[in-house]
Amino acid sequence: MAVCAGFAWADVAARSPLDYDCMLQARQDISVRTPVEGIIESVQVERGSFVKRGQQIATLVAGPQRAALALARSRAGMQGELRAAEARRDLASKKLARAEELVKNSFVSANTKDEAHAEHVLALEQVRVARENQRLAELEAVRAEEILAQYTIRSPINGVVVDVVLRPGELSTANQNEPIVRMLEVDPLNVELVLPVSEFNKIAAGRRARVTVEPPLNRTYDAAVEVVDRTVDPASGTFGVRLRLPNPGGRIPAGVKCTARF
Repeated sequence: MAVCAGFAWADVAARSPLDYDCMLQARQDISVRTPVEGIIESVQVERGSFVKRGQQIATLVAGPQRAALALARSRAGMQGELRAAEARRDLASKKLARAEELVKNSFVSANTKDEAHAEHVLALEQVRVARENQRLAELEAVRAEEILAQYTIRSPINGVVVDVVLRPGELSTANQNEPIVRMLEVDPLNVELVLPVSEFNKIAAGRRARVTVEPPLNRTYDAAVEVVDRTVDPASGTFGVRLRLPNPGGRIPAGVKCTARF
């Protein structure tokens, strides 16, 4: 029976003593919650929807947060204070240069030069303060963006939505028990099986196995050993093994029985 690497179809072989019972399980079962409290504005997914990592799945009402971001961006873009400080600095530099020249020719006292030098130093500090204020305004804009981003809920995984718990108009809080949606990561799938202790030294990470899904699917796929338990159950004389089975597009359902042959 030929089986291609990765996600391949093949005919089902007859059960043999080398076949071990297994179960296909979702990679992760995730309850997606919000990091902030807010009223749900919209939910963009339904039960059974396939979503990609980073895809928007829900939004919270965030009018004040959007206004705060617009204000912060406006402040970050203001150049008036900095330009005024730079103009004062340039003027003070010229005044200091003239004073130094006049002192050399004994046209003014050294006190005049000292005053011009002090004005120049003050103007330099005003430029530094203006630049620091502008940098703070830019950081405030970044902070406002991060706060607003918390009101857009995105999928943490590539998976399928199994339940939409909260709907638009309902209150979502960060510490509540109910999530907004529940999701399963189904690509890849976990293939969980239990092997006799006699196979303990024969199974290692990376070893390939053929996984046959039960009827009515009746298909065989190629999977690789990912986890081998390092402890043996003394009562049954068995140990656990997990295989990684690619499942692009979620074509293989989770929760079905299977058999694995190494």
